[in-house]
Amino acid sequence: MTNPWIIDHLHVTIRLLLALLLGGLIGFEREMSSHAAGLRTHILVCVGSALIMLLSMYGFSAFVNEVNVRIDPSRLAAQVISGIGFLGAGTIMFNGRSITGLTTAASLWVVAGIGLAVGAGFYYPAVLACFMVLISLWILNKVELKYFSGKKVRIINIQAIDQPGTLGLITTLLGKMNVDIRKIAMEEQTGSSEVGAGYIRITFYVTVPKPAIIVPILEEISKLSGVVGVTIEKNI
Repeated sequence: MTNPWIIDHLHVTIRLLLALLLGGLIGFEREMSSHAAGLRTHILVCVGSALIMLLSMYGFSAFVNEVNVRIDPSRLAAQVISGIGFLGAGTIMFNGRSITGLTTAASLWVVAGIGLAVGAGFYYPAVLACFMVLISLWILNKVELKYFSGKKVRIINIQAIDQPGTLGLITTLLGKMNVDIRKIAMEEQTGSSEVGAGYIRITFYVTVPKPAIIVPILEEISKLSGVVGVTIEKNI
């Protein structure tokens, strides 16, 4: 390819297939982790970005020699990076207590960059970035689960009968299990129990010494008098 404004069909095919492969690798990791944006989404973003980059670089080659026309190959690419934000925002969920999907949104943004790099023929950085992302998502995730999961704030939601002493029983139990309580919230709920009292919802923001005690915590809390339901989730 001696002319920088012309590309043949073989190189177009190579670039789009490489974008499919690299985007698919990252999407496969997200799919295996059961995230909202998985294999197909990442492939589409990466291939689409590569296509737009190809269009930006070679789609207007017929106007190169026009006197009053200036071609900027980076113009469409810049719009992809800013425009991909709406797709990433769709993977972020806020339920009032926690935020999830930030990592997947970031992976979509990076995949768009990888697709643009492949479309521009910037092969080595694209491949290198792909493997760096895979290391971050897969290997570092295992490291995080092993060494840092205990430091993450978790949310314990408890539904209980509104009766004296319930909060004290729960906090005493958590203290015996070395659970660090960061914050407590309590609210009344509509309806009444079989004993005539109403229900309350107690939310604990805690850190646990190790993930292995999460199940025992749920079991012990569920055995307490007046407790009718308990769940636990990460506050990401």
